[in-house]
Amino acid sequence: MTTLPAPAPEALAVSTTLAQKIADEIAAAGGWIPFSHYMECALYAPGLGYYAAGSRKFGEAGDFVTAPELSPFFAACLARQLAELLPQTNGVIYEFGAGTGRLAADLLAELKALGVTPTAYRIVDLSPDLIERQRETLAEHLSKVEWLTELPAEIDGVVIGNEVLDAMPCELVHWTGTGALQRGVVVENGAFAFDDRPITDKRLAELAERYDPRLPGYVSEISLANRGFVRELAARLARGAIVLIDYGFSEREYYLPERRMGTLIGHYRHHTVHDPFYLPGLMDLTSHVDFTAVAETGIEAGLDLIGYLNQAQFLVNCGLSELLTRLDVTDTVPYAKAVSAVQKLMSPAEMGELFKVIAFGRGVSIDWLGFIDGDRCHTL
Repeated sequence: MTTLPAPAPEALAVSTTLAQKIADEIAAAGGWIPFSHYMECALYAPGLGYYAAGSRKFGEAGDFVTAPELSPFFAACLARQLAELLPQTNGVIYEFGAGTGRLAADLLAELKALGVTPTAYRIVDLSPDLIERQRETLAEHLSKVEWLTELPAEIDGVVIGNEVLDAMPCELVHWTGTGALQRGVVVENGAFAFDDRPITDKRLAELAERYDPRLPGYVSEISLANRGFVRELAARLARGAIVLIDYGFSEREYYLPERRMGTLIGHYRHHTVHDPFYLPGLMDLTSHVDFTAVAETGIEAGLDLIGYLNQAQFLVNCGLSELLTRLDVTDTVPYAKAVSAVQKLMSPAEMGELFKVIAFGRGVSIDWLGFIDGDRCHTL
């Protein structure tokens, strides 16, 4: 059994405080809360949740590494797609969940090199800690960058979200073979535990019936939050584009018989943790994205579904091969490091296949550089 790194005393104190807060909320709710409520508290409770407190999350010293942190070529490719779209709008970029600000900084630099300067770069983020880090990373670009704490009433521009959908609270459903139950959280003997109850939410019940794998003991996720997010973006998008990049599957892959325990996992110091109750507030919780649900929601909301493909193909379509010629092959160590990072972005065994790109448009061209080849919309 892998021994996980021990948290610092001050970090453990934060986790203990958050655990008590969640326990108090469970008691106030009558002894049971949906798992989505637990996940929301663990990730976003003000001053205590994983994304709302001061723990280091990204990079080698954190809990996971994202594509923008791995290689500037990720942003360079995405910039080529944005350069095609921004002139068709009022030129504003909206980024949700900007992490350290690395993607924003690299995009702004690459777009400037391409001769396409955004009129503004607006970051929507709820984490005071991450916003502070973003300000540091974006010090050279502050004249262009604004921070928002909520969605603007109307969007005319390009919306991007890298690894945003996976961090939204999900519902857990247990299919028993004779029906579906909603998995929630209780306190037993001073510790958090799962407890199943009948589903009372009409929409969740409908989806549970649709996805029923007819396998007793099957547990998986249904994200009402992902659907709500896409629906809200669509309602506010007057003109422009939405580009979402995340790990996940189509519906038919998501609910395969062999995936009978779902996709919910925790990330802690580059370790995968299967106990969602481990050190609340110090561990990231995430579930894979059902891209069929995302696509259907966008289409139902009146958006044009532009394309859906894996990250590797998107990067190739956006000119990764040409961009790699920038590397200095004579500078051996940096060259090897850069190539290794790109391999992680592209490899089917790493991020190339598991990560997908899905895009929607309204009032802009439906022919996009990033989806010129390898589109998989037919698999959704």
